[in-house]
Amino acid sequence: MATGEIARSSEAPDLGAGEALMATGRLSIARKVEPERPKLPFSTTQLSRLDEALTLSSRTTGLEFAIYIGDLGEDTRATAEELHAGLGGRAQDGVLLAVSPGQRKFEVVTGEEAHRRIPDRSCQLAAMSMVASFREGELVEGLISGLRMLADTAGTKFGDH
Repeated sequence: MATGEIARSSEAPDLGAGEALMATGRLSIARKVEPERPKLPFSTTQLSRLDEALTLSSRTTGLEFAIYIGDLGEDTRATAEELHAGLGGRAQDGVLLAVSPGQRKFEVVTGEEAHRRIPDRSCQLAAMSMVASFREGELVEGLISGLRMLADTAGTKFGDH
């Protein structure tokens, strides 16, 4: 046997890609191991439904609807207000639904113009609807329901509120 050749016995099984039978009779196998991809909190369908609800709410009302899902820290209201301010020039027209599932907390923050069109009582009703869905484990359904209720209250950007 020459140097660099792979020795095979006549009884050796067919080898697959990355397998080699060594001269000592030992089978050497090389496999590519890929780390498991992290699981996303939402399916593509759920993300699509959320995006559609956000787009429709913003388009019909002329307000800037946004959703934040993640930890809201110690002072949930202050964090939500900071996130709302991140809407920049659209903050006065902004409506933010900030949800922290791990903390079992959420906040609804409205800018000046949004608050004029969506009073606190309407935000409370939307919050109650969302909580009912969240308790059933339906985060996406709760968010969509809340968006629809708030958008319905705000009316259209053409003055139907």
